[in-house]
Amino acid sequence: MMLFFDVGPVGGGIGIFAAVAFFLIFLVVAFIAFKMLKRTVKMAFRIAIVAVILAIAVAGGIALWAVNTAKSPRPQPRPTQAR
Repeated sequence: MMLFFDVGPVGGGIGIFAAVAFFLIFLVVAFIAFKMLKRTVKMAFRIAIVAVILAIAVAGGIALWAVNTAKSPRPQPRPTQAR
């Protein structure tokens, strides 16, 4: 029974996965926006929209990674033995 309480939560891998998934989702959104705006607006405006979407993706990915890796497991007090 005590073995389960000795292991800390795994947060680093989940944070990296969440950050990469967030970035890839926004990368796809930027690509779709770039293709949809192909004939309607000029190239500079298209690139500006894609740059904003990618900036949001990078900032969100870094934020997710930082939040999930900053949660270090707190040391748990050792249980006292019952006599």
